[in-house]
Amino acid sequence: MEARKKNPVNVEYETRAKNLLKGELKRKGITYRDLAERLKSIGIHENERNLNNKISRGGFSAAFLLECMEVLDTQTLHIV
Repeated sequence: MEARKKNPVNVEYETRAKNLLKGELKRKGITYRDLAERLKSIGIHENERNLNNKISRGGFSAAFLLECMEVLDTQTLHIV
Protein backbone atom coordinates (compact mmCIF):
# COMPACT_ATOMS: atom_id res chain seq x y z
CA MET A 1 0.00 0.00 0.00
CA GLU A 2 1.24 3.50 -0.81
CA ALA A 3 2.58 5.56 2.09
CA ARG A 4 0.02 8.24 1.22
CA LYS A 5 -2.84 5.78 1.74
CA LYS A 6 -1.46 4.70 5.11
CA ASN A 7 -1.47 8.23 6.48
CA PRO A 8 -4.72 8.78 8.43
CA VAL A 9 -4.64 12.51 7.67
CA ASN A 10 -4.61 11.80 3.91
CA VAL A 11 -7.43 9.29 4.29
CA GLU A 12 -9.48 11.87 6.20
CA TYR A 13 -9.02 14.56 3.57
CA GLU A 14 -9.59 12.20 0.66
CA THR A 15 -12.85 11.15 2.31
CA ARG A 16 -13.84 14.78 2.76
CA ALA A 17 -13.04 15.58 -0.89
CA LYS A 18 -15.00 12.54 -2.07
CA ASN A 19 -17.99 13.48 0.07
CA LEU A 20 -17.85 17.09 -1.12
CA LEU A 21 -18.01 16.03 -4.76
CA LYS A 22 -20.63 13.33 -4.19
CA GLY A 23 -22.75 15.77 -2.20
CA GLU A 24 -22.60 18.37 -4.96
CA LEU A 25 -23.58 15.77 -7.57
CA LYS A 26 -26.52 14.67 -5.44
CA ARG A 27 -27.58 18.23 -4.64
CA LYS A 28 -27.70 19.07 -8.34
CA GLY A 29 -29.21 15.74 -9.41
CA ILE A 30 -26.25 14.91 -11.66
CA THR A 31 -25.30 11.29 -12.41
CA TYR A 32 -21.81 10.05 -13.21
CA ARG A 33 -22.94 9.71 -16.81
CA ASP A 34 -24.05 13.36 -16.82
CA LEU A 35 -20.76 14.37 -15.24
CA ALA A 36 -18.82 12.49 -17.93
CA GLU A 37 -20.71 14.40 -20.64
CA ARG A 38 -20.09 17.73 -18.95
CA LEU A 39 -16.39 16.99 -18.46
CA LYS A 40 -16.14 16.08 -22.15
CA SER A 41 -17.20 19.66 -22.94
CA ILE A 42 -13.93 20.92 -21.39
CA GLY A 43 -11.77 18.23 -22.99
CA ILE A 44 -11.72 15.63 -20.21
CA HIS A 45 -12.68 12.18 -21.41
CA GLU A 46 -13.78 9.89 -18.59
CA ASN A 47 -16.49 7.28 -18.78
CA GLU A 48 -19.15 6.71 -16.14
CA ARG A 49 -17.40 3.67 -14.66
CA ASN A 50 -14.03 5.43 -14.39
CA LEU A 51 -15.65 8.41 -12.69
CA ASN A 52 -17.44 6.14 -10.24
CA ASN A 53 -14.15 4.41 -9.36
CA LYS A 54 -12.12 7.63 -9.17
CA ILE A 55 -14.63 9.41 -6.96
CA SER A 56 -15.23 6.36 -4.75
CA ARG A 57 -11.47 6.08 -4.07
CA GLY A 58 -11.31 9.77 -3.21
CA GLY A 59 -7.67 10.05 -4.26
CA PHE A 60 -8.26 12.47 -7.12
CA SER A 61 -6.35 15.70 -7.64
CA ALA A 62 -7.42 19.17 -6.62
CA ALA A 63 -7.43 20.01 -10.33
CA PHE A 64 -9.99 17.25 -10.98
CA LEU A 65 -12.17 18.55 -8.15
CA LEU A 66 -12.05 22.07 -9.60
CA GLU A 67 -12.81 20.78 -13.09
CA CYS A 68 -15.87 18.99 -11.74
CA MET A 69 -17.00 22.06 -9.82
CA GLU A 70 -16.65 24.14 -12.98
CA VAL A 71 -18.80 21.84 -15.12
CA LEU A 72 -21.32 21.58 -12.28
CA ASP A 73 -21.45 25.40 -12.24
CA THR A 74 -20.61 25.43 -8.55
CA GLN A 75 -19.46 28.87 -7.45
CA THR A 76 -19.08 28.17 -3.74
CA LEU A 77 -18.36 25.17 -1.58
CA HIS A 78 -18.96 24.92 2.13
CA ILE A 79 -16.09 22.94 3.56
CA VAL A 80 -16.93 21.56 6.96
